[in-house]
Amino acid sequence: MARVWMLLFLLLGAAQAQQDLLLRVLLTEASASSLQLGPHQRNSALGSQNFGAGTLRVTAGSGEVLVDGQSAGPWVEFAAADGFTLGGRNYRGNLLAVWQAGRVLFINRVWLEDYLLGVIPGEVPASFPDAVLQAQAILARTFALYRLNPQGLYDLCATERCQVYLGRSVETPRHTSAVYATRSLIVSYNQKPITAVYHADSGGYTATSAEVWGSSVPYLISRPDPYAQSPNSTWSRTLNPEAVARGLAGQGIQVGTVQSITPLFVSESGRPLRLRVVGSSRSVELDGPQSTRLLRGLGLPSTRVRFDGWEVFGQGSGHGVGLSQWGARGLALQGWDYRQILGYYYPGTFLSSFEVVAGLQHQLYLAGYPIPAPTGLGLPALVTQVQARATRLFPTTFRGRL
Repeated sequence: MARVWMLLFLLLGAAQAQQDLLLRVLLTEASASSLQLGPHQRNSALGSQNFGAGTLRVTAGSGEVLVDGQSAGPWVEFAAADGFTLGGRNYRGNLLAVWQAGRVLFINRVWLEDYLLGVIPGEVPASFPDAVLQAQAILARTFALYRLNPQGLYDLCATERCQVYLGRSVETPRHTSAVYATRSLIVSYNQKPITAVYHADSGGYTATSAEVWGSSVPYLISRPDPYAQSPNSTWSRTLNPEAVARGLAGQGIQVGTVQSITPLFVSESGRPLRLRVVGSSRSVELDGPQSTRLLRGLGLPSTRVRFDGWEVFGQGSGHGVGLSQWGARGLALQGWDYRQILGYYYPGTFLSSFEVVAGLQHQLYLAGYPIPAPTGLGLPALVTQVQARATRLFPTTFRGRL
C-alpha cells in the first residue's frame, strides 16, 4: 500500500511540474496540528474538492488522515493560492499530509526557488554583501538537489539536520534578489551536485572533510581563511571531566574517571588529528572524527582549539569544512564576486545550470522536472554538453596579504 501512495505522489508531482522543480520538504511530524489557509482545493485518493478559508485540525486516525474529524484517506494535499500557515509560520506552496505509522507527516510541496527564499535568510544576515548572499543561494540550491529523493516521501527536512527552512515570513528583498540573480545555478563536480557543506566561521583556516568526518573529498580541502572575523571568532571554555566521560561513553568508550585530555597531533588547519584521554582505568587515543564528535558533543563552538589543562581556547564556529560564511564576507569586502568565493572554498568544481548536470538528469526526470526523458546519450557527449554551459571554478589566490 505504501508503494501505491508513493506512486500517486510521484505522478501528482509530474503532472504539476512546470518551469521549476517541485521539492518536498518535511516541516514536522506529529499526531495532530492546526492548519490555517484561504480558499483552497483538497486533493486526495478520494478525489478533489474546493473549500473556503478556515482553520483546520489535521490528525492521525487509524491508517488515515482526519481533517476536522472526517476521513481524507491515507493522504491529502491542501492547495491554496496564498500558501498556508502551520505552527505559526507562513509557507508558500501546498501542504501534503501523509499518514505514517500512527502520525502525520506534514510536507511542504514548494518550488525550488521559492524554497530558497525561506532558507537563505536563516543562513546569512541581510547585512552581508551581495556576493555572499548569492554564493549562499547557490550552495543551498546545490544542497537541495544533492538531497533529491524521488523514491522517498520527501526530499528534505526543515531543520538544521538538512537546511533551516523558515518559510515565507523571513523573506527579505536582499535575500530574494540573491536567489533570483543566481536562478538554477549549482556547484557540481564529476557531473553531480557537490556535497555543499558550509559553516559560520572557520577561525582562520578551513578543515578537510577527512579530519572532521573521516572521508576524503577532493574539493573539501584545508585553506587559509584570514578574513573570517565574526563577533565570536575567539572563545574559551572550561571542560568538565564528568562531561568528557559521558561524551566518551556516547561513543562506546569507557575510561573510568577522566584525568586529562591532550592533543597529540594537530592538522594543518589547527584541529586535533589525535587526542589522548587519560582515565583512571585506561587511556585512549581518538582519531580526528572521534575527536570532532567528542569536542562538539561537549558544546565547543568549533574544534580549532588549544588546551591548557581543562581550559580550552578556540577559534571559529561550526565544523570548519567548505565555505566559511564570515570568511566569504571578508572576501566580498575585498571585492570578490560569488564565482571567486565559491572557487576558493571548493577548488576544481564547476558552476553550472542544474538542468545540464548529467548526474542529476534521471533524478530530475523522476521528480517531474520538465525535461525530456533521459536518452542513450553517451557519457562523453553529456560531459561535452555540460561543459559547454558550465564555468570551471579554479582555485583562486588571495589578493593581498595572508
